[in-house]
Amino acid sequence: MGIELKNPIIIGANNLITDVKNAKAIEEAGAAAIVYKSLFEEQIQLESYEMDMQMEAYNERNAEMTTLFPEMGHAGPKEFLMNLKKLKQGLTIPVFGSLNCVNRETWVVWAKEIEQTGVDGLELNFYHVPYDFNMEEGVIIEEQISIAKEVVKALKIPVAVKLSPFYTNPLNFIHRLDAVGVKAVVMFNSLFQPDIDTKNLKLVYKYKFSHEEDNRLPLRYTGLAFGHLKANICTSRGIFTGTDVTKMILAGADSIQMVSAIYKNGFGAITKALEELEMWMKEKNFKTLSEFRGKMSKSNIRSPFAYRRAQYIDILWHSDDVLKEHSLH
Repeated sequence: MGIELKNPIIIGANNLITDVKNAKAIEEAGAAAIVYKSLFEEQIQLESYEMDMQMEAYNERNAEMTTLFPEMGHAGPKEFLMNLKKLKQGLTIPVFGSLNCVNRETWVVWAKEIEQTGVDGLELNFYHVPYDFNMEEGVIIEEQISIAKEVVKALKIPVAVKLSPFYTNPLNFIHRLDAVGVKAVVMFNSLFQPDIDTKNLKLVYKYKFSHEEDNRLPLRYTGLAFGHLKANICTSRGIFTGTDVTKMILAGADSIQMVSAIYKNGFGAITKALEELEMWMKEKNFKTLSEFRGKMSKSNIRSPFAYRRAQYIDILWHSDDVLKEHSLH
């Protein structure tokens, strides 16, 4: 997003970094930047509703008493913003805000509030669960593009969009984000999905870490998008090792986001990944990332089937080689 980083590893939004000690440890481990925990409008609304319910529970118990407590309002995002500002002031590496809103008019309002904390940039989280059978397919995309345009216009800091892969044509959506001035796209968001507890007959939401092979999808779209955007490309999901980071840069990524790796393997996973990346670069005689960034993207390899689903045909043609590789006879 026009911000120079010391290396390509960014720590994506998560709960660990709300603790300043953790954030400093992450910085010391070698992370180039941090995305602060997302500000969720839904969470603020829920907390406000719960507070109102608790404050009004004993109202009008008799004619002389209309309320037990003095009038108080929920602080909204103020505590969140105060903690974000404190974290930004305590670190030397860039800190990015992250925003996830429900109502269209709230995006710009809260984006401006986050900008005032002094963050280096803002990441918008775009995701929509279509629950209305009558909503036409283009409505969601047009609204999100419009929101991105409004936020970009309203802020002085650069704006990124972290998107889900659930678009008819993610590349067209990314191209349109690029056109309205978004400075980076993050592929892809990993959001909670519901599960069913069959014993107690209820919906549950379990925290799910990404797995090593989850990086295949962002790798594909990074390889397809490289060379066609003004915006930077950041890849996310399933990135655990220096080899994973290397693959993403070869596909065309400017940076990567790491989250599950530090939950599973600790902050040392950052240092180890950087060491592995550096070792690989020395082996291949690369002195800078730009020397091999996008080297394996669709724009720079000969195969017309690269990154396309038709490659499956090639896999079938070479099925004997695949069997031998996996020792299946």
